[in-house]
Amino acid sequence: MKFGLHGVNLHSCGYPDPAARLGRAAEAAGFESLWVADHVVLPDPPVPGRPMAPDMRLLDPVVALTFLAAHTSRILLGTGVIILPQRQALVLAKQLASLDVLSNGRLIFGLGVGWCEPEMRSVGVPFAERGRVADDYLAAIRAVWTRPKPSYRGPYVSFEGVQAMPRPVQPTVPIVVGGRTPPAFRRAVTQGHGWYGFGLDVAETRKSVTALREAGQKYSRPTELGTLQISVTPPGYDVPDKAMRDDYATAGVDRLILRPRPEMDPPALERFAVEAGRTLGLKA
Repeated sequence: MKFGLHGVNLHSCGYPDPAARLGRAAEAAGFESLWVADHVVLPDPPVPGRPMAPDMRLLDPVVALTFLAAHTSRILLGTGVIILPQRQALVLAKQLASLDVLSNGRLIFGLGVGWCEPEMRSVGVPFAERGRVADDYLAAIRAVWTRPKPSYRGPYVSFEGVQAMPRPVQPTVPIVVGGRTPPAFRRAVTQGHGWYGFGLDVAETRKSVTALREAGQKYSRPTELGTLQISVTPPGYDVPDKAMRDDYATAGVDRLILRPRPEMDPPALERFAVEAGRTLGLKA
């Protein structure tokens, strides 16, 4: 099993020194990847059932990962997840390609369609159409990254007679799809190299993996995508013990993405990475 850290652009990691220190410590401790969250704005007051503080410190995900790329050399850099409908497709393609170049090919492109209607409304995205927008944007991004003469015509974005250089260093940027709805499972099966479930215990993970398998029976999966890799962030902030890690592995999880506590200062973040790496048996 691989292990990552999530929230490296949140809370105290919204400041340069703590973010850099955690990134370096995580890489030295043997973690495989760093993951960032995404919200352009947060609702004030919070949406019922989503108690995210409106003033929560949250850096832009691509900017934060580019900063972390400069402070590390090996650890992978994942968006966990970018809310794709809120980002203009070709602008995001340029930003992500630039990140992949500057990190020497360490990008994992995690995407979702979002849940926050006030946020969507504030950036001019039709909330009811967000899934269709995301599918269209993803196809457009792939086109501009991979076609010798990029062109694309879809319901929300179209272009031709353009180039966008440099392209990503990786011939194929890994795409990870987040979400626990039937469209998200379909999107993961048909377009993703992986799927990401956030805040899931073992029982909920099993349900999602079952739903993904059922989607795999319903939709054709391109062979070039390979086996769907399952990533999960457990609920809470504790490092799962071996028994729990084994339960996640048995449920089908390939990567556990853990979270440091929001209140941790720079020394505590460094200790968390070191101690978690030791508990998990990681080797740098």
